[in-house]
Amino acid sequence: MTQTMPRFAIAIPMLNEAETVPHLLGGCVAAAEGLGPYEICVTDDGSTDATGEALRAFGAAHPQANLTILKHPRPAGQSAAVHSAVRAARAPIIVTLDGDGQNPPEELPKLLNILLDGPSTLGLVAGQRVKRDDPMHKRVASRAANTIRGALLKDGTRDTGCGLKAYRREAYLALPYFNHMHRYLPALFQRDGWEIAHVDVAHKPRVAGASKYTNLGRAFVGLSDLFGVAWLIRRRRSVHGSEVQISRPEER
Repeated sequence: MTQTMPRFAIAIPMLNEAETVPHLLGGCVAAAEGLGPYEICVTDDGSTDATGEALRAFGAAHPQANLTILKHPRPAGQSAAVHSAVRAARAPIIVTLDGDGQNPPEELPKLLNILLDGPSTLGLVAGQRVKRDDPMHKRVASRAANTIRGALLKDGTRDTGCGLKAYRREAYLALPYFNHMHRYLPALFQRDGWEIAHVDVAHKPRVAGASKYTNLGRAFVGLSDLFGVAWLIRRRRSVHGSEVQISRPEER
């Protein structure tokens, strides 16, 4: 039987989030209803708990989710997990959210509708959290990092760490891949000549599991990543795909 090509894919990275699986994926299924054919691609990034079992149970109980499960043998990081999910997806449009349940799935249509109804030059819709439900020290550190990043990269994004994003799969896979790239997608899409849009989204407290990041850890990797992305932007000479003229042998 011929499978219907999905209109969009929901890509989710997960590491030790077994308790979150039913609620988060159930919310994704509810949010996707009425938006056309879709698929969900989840990367189990080397979990040591029952995340894999929870994902398989959900997929069996909800065939309409068209769930694809990818498994990393050991934790490779959020960017690697998202990259694996996007590569496995068949849909031309990708929408992502974090696997910890703090990004409300009901916000997904907001991002998708902007991208699907937008011009062909729009490559990325980035969510920006309002009223973040995180500890004060985490919000202060994030605000400082975003201020420094914005001043150097000039990507016009106040909250690049938000997991809620929608983008064109082909454009994403054309970006230079590196660890932690998920924090620099607005700047990277702009580097390749794409327009980006922003939308305010809600944020929820974590109800299960534990954060995989520390402020100190972010600071150490953040500086080297930031200067690396700034270098990539300076070295880029972008020509948008729509501007390229192609002459094939039969046309000469």
